[in-house]
Amino acid sequence: MPSLKKILFSTIITALAFVSLDAKGVNPITAMLNTDEKIFVVERESESLAIIEKGLTRGHLVGMHNMNHGVVKFEGKDGYVISRDGWVVKFDPEKEVIVKELKTSDSAIGFTITKNFLAVANYAKKSVDILDRDLNPLQSFQTGSKNVGIKTYKNYLIFSQMDNDKITVLRDINYGKGLPKFVIHKEFEDVGVMPFDAMIKDNNFITGFFQSPFFGVVNLDTMKYSKIKILLEDRKPVLKVPHFGFWSIGAGYVFIPAVGNNKVLVYTPDFKFVKNITTEGLPVFTALSPDKKYLAVTFSGKKFPVIQIIDTATLKIIKRFEFNGKVLHVRWSNVRPNLYVSVNDANKVAVINTNSWYLSREMFNIKKPSGIFIYEGKK
Repeated sequence: MPSLKKILFSTIITALAFVSLDAKGVNPITAMLNTDEKIFVVERESESLAIIEKGLTRGHLVGMHNMNHGVVKFEGKDGYVISRDGWVVKFDPEKEVIVKELKTSDSAIGFTITKNFLAVANYAKKSVDILDRDLNPLQSFQTGSKNVGIKTYKNYLIFSQMDNDKITVLRDINYGKGLPKFVIHKEFEDVGVMPFDAMIKDNNFITGFFQSPFFGVVNLDTMKYSKIKILLEDRKPVLKVPHFGFWSIGAGYVFIPAVGNNKVLVYTPDFKFVKNITTEGLPVFTALSPDKKYLAVTFSGKKFPVIQIIDTATLKIIKRFEFNGKVLHVRWSNVRPNLYVSVNDANKVAVINTNSWYLSREMFNIKKPSGIFIYEGKK
């Protein structure tokens, strides 16, 4: 009599053989499972990360501190977490163990990683701290302000001082020679009221403000600062620029979720107006697919459970999905036709097949999920 293991294996193989192929002739189940992706999902209220491999929730990496605004980044084969209460945690994403941790402040939400250092923008401590990759402190710059929007460009480290309406550019005088040594290179005063987020696009550091009807741009090659207004179709200014992590730039366009308006704003890369795309709800997050063909849009308020998909060639909405809970984050796979969706209230991550646009799988046993981060360093 065959063993239970053989029966189960035979049943799975038979089921796979009879699954219909998608529009591109690919078996959707094997397409989803045959991937080297390892997914880490922030468990918002549990001080932990859920670990997903081959379509299954395999475990939980605990001890990550306050994860209400937890962010995960990878550099090589190292993983790093910054917690809302100011802990930086280094972990091994393959062995799934914490390597080291360091508390830089009582409150922090921003950090950046390069080949040989980390930089943390602190809130409560009112400093920017430079660490080596093993979390040993190297330098600390006292600003007297909450610090936000920290980014790197060549030998520069750039951040905004929220309370001082200032942008600071640090320069690494040891650039290319091992551990960094930063000095203040230039500071821009009175840039706008309450800078709160930033992004790097080519050689431009772009920052948004809570209380100014424009965003600011530092050209990091010329070190010149300029203010750019974004106008709605009726020429009214956008009074609050949303977090730049919610923007999408690609496919020849800049896509910006309009705060307090049922629209995604579309501009050229030099911010000439193209059109407004009317959406079902108040857009919060836009995420561009790796091939730049599609844009996923999430919403707040009554439309929290909804995702809409925009075709970037036609600039029209082509698909809509609704879930049984708030969608807090989405992440496109770089290697498979998958869009991962974090459904917070339902304690699950859903998987949308992006070849044929259907819900292909739901992964459970994830506690209050929010941010989805994919580790691809297993090669």
